[in-house]
Amino acid sequence: MKLEDKKCNCATGNIQKLTYEGIEDLLKQVQGWKVVDGHHLSKEYKFKKYIDGVQFVHQLAEIAEEQNHHPDIYLTWGKVRVEIYTHVVNGLTDNDFILAAKYDALRK
Repeated sequence: MKLEDKKCNCATGNIQKLTYEGIEDLLKQVQGWKVVDGHHLSKEYKFKKYIDGVQFVHQLAEIAEEQNHHPDIYLTWGKVRVEIYTHVVNGLTDNDFILAAKYDALRK
């Protein structure tokens, strides 16, 4: 099953922090995301118009609510930067990569 088709499992008792090998494996399944300090995912999306970025942020927020997994989103003229990590483990989990894949699917 593709990452974008999975649902985030945010039940705090079931969340496991990924190993380095797990991160490397999942990173191959998302496009253009960077792992920062082994702690979070980061990606910047570019837009020609400010309003396009605003509309994209709205779509990101809807998915975040649906998945019950909430990233940090930064909006500025011409770009939106997203940073994702799982707060309860203070690092990366499968959920972070699932959310990243769902976000990328919006731009296909």
